Amino acid sequence: MTNPAPIDDVSIGGDTIRLGQFLKFAGVLDSGGDVKEAIIDGLVTVNGEVDRRRGRQLQLGDIVAFEGRRVRVRP
Repeated sequence: MTNPAPIDDVSIGGDTIRLGQFLKFAGVLDSGGDVKEAIIDGLVTVNGEVDRRRGRQLQLGDIVAFEGRRVRVRP
């Protein structure tokens, strides 16, 4: 069994952020176009489940994953 990727914590300075914004803010993806494509293609997971909504409101503690990188939303 393979160990999961370590989790990086990213502080958002508040309580919520949208998935698309978070992927750019955390440096997971560089552009809005890349974010849109990755989400639509089902390549992004939130708490282990594929989510195809760029506007999904993430909450503190949510874990977003893309291409082996995992990032946790922190205040």
